[in-house]
Amino acid sequence: MTSKNTPAADQSAADKTAELSPPANSGDGANKMWGGRFSMGPAEVMEQINASISFDQRLYAQDIQGSKAHCNMLIAQGIVSNEDGDAILKGLDTILREIEAGDFKFSAALEDIHMNIEARLRELIGDAAGRLHTARSRNDQVAVDVRLWVRDSLDQLDSKLAELQEALIEKAEVYADSVMPGYTHLQAAQPVTFGHHLLSYVEMLGRDRGRVRDCRARLNECPLGAAALAGTSFPIDRQATAKALGFDRPTANSIDSVSDRDFALEFLSLGSILAIHLSRFAEELVIWCSEGFRFVDLSDAFTTGSSIMPQKKNPDAAELVRGKAGRVIGSLNTLMMVMKGLPLTYGKDMQEDKEPLFDATDTLALCVAATTGMVRDLSANEARLKAATAAGFLTATDLADWLVRVLNLPFRDAHHITGSIVQRAEAAGCDISELPLTEMQAVEPRITDAIFEVLTVESSAASRTSQGGTAPEQVRKAAAEARTRFL
Repeated sequence: MTSKNTPAADQSAADKTAELSPPANSGDGANKMWGGRFSMGPAEVMEQINASISFDQRLYAQDIQGSKAHCNMLIAQGIVSNEDGDAILKGLDTILREIEAGDFKFSAALEDIHMNIEARLRELIGDAAGRLHTARSRNDQVAVDVRLWVRDSLDQLDSKLAELQEALIEKAEVYADSVMPGYTHLQAAQPVTFGHHLLSYVEMLGRDRGRVRDCRARLNECPLGAAALAGTSFPIDRQATAKALGFDRPTANSIDSVSDRDFALEFLSLGSILAIHLSRFAEELVIWCSEGFRFVDLSDAFTTGSSIMPQKKNPDAAELVRGKAGRVIGSLNTLMMVMKGLPLTYGKDMQEDKEPLFDATDTLALCVAATTGMVRDLSANEARLKAATAAGFLTATDLADWLVRVLNLPFRDAHHITGSIVQRAEAAGCDISELPLTEMQAVEPRITDAIFEVLTVESSAASRTSQGGTAPEQVRKAAAEARTRFL
């Protein structure tokens, strides 16, 4: 049996590599990466619109990671000799160190991160560098790079969201007994506890983390080996490269492998939902910090002043989190517009996936960090929270429930009676808990003074003991369970 590393096998690989890899010099003015097909270089504006190195250099670590896995597979399959393979691997390690040290010079003339690394590799090790691109294309190369980058970003996002959840849980435990108005339509509705309100965001973020993990599971297939679109005639081992890069399996179809960016769309989709959740919390912080509420205080660390009004203390961090949601949603819309009309397989339009992806990732990381900081920083003004419960007849539902429970009235009848009592209290300029018993009995004679036991906001909140309710004992239980589920 002939060894895979025989000179004949190496020569065959070299012949095929020559078709895929350009010579070191390909003519004056021509793009040296294309070889003889082009006799002149690109117009200046073409170079500007075509180059992506200004932003895709962020993929350097993933590009080198994918190249090393590909090289190791080529060595194992006898497609590249051990000697050339070792030189390639050492050269890639050198390039990684250069980039991380800030010593690498990126060139727009070389278009992208892939060509920049390949050109530098050729400078370091000579013609052996050209063998690295055997049995792959920039199409599957960038597809694997971006998947690796998104996967890393998802892992980092999941970790940071857990920290935000932990901060919310800690605050919820501190304020488990602090009664405040709960709102519908931004109108005071029923008493809740501040801790219960904070835990609602823990649940939202938990679903966000579920979407993060779902996205990660779906994208975790390796497109390396799909080549340009049709696969390759070289005897590659796609299982080996997938395993080396931590993917669950290779992608099943070479056309699909290079032509879709649904994993990036899914990332931006879940990022948009997360940004909306963060924005809603930020909006509440803005409201709670306003003069009409003063439910919470943020320190100087997360507020700013005014250039003209010395008394101002503005919740700018929250406002910016609220505003930046638009950037993330805009990034999703950008990529959807890029992808919506593309025929299979690859079009250069798909180069436009990276800037919105990178921008959304940076924006989300900043917003999550800022929100976590604000949660840890905020202090609730419990006196203001309690005072706000005096308006809006917050215990009206408790009165209706008492009529059902004690007098055995149908709820709709109890609802009508309670509405009439609220109308009397409003006319008298008092809360229903302050309305004389005789006024209530004028509406429903069977009401007794026992009704006043359920008309305090504390008793109202404490009575909501159903699973997921606002009772302080349930808040503490829910916080403990949330620690188990999420942290």
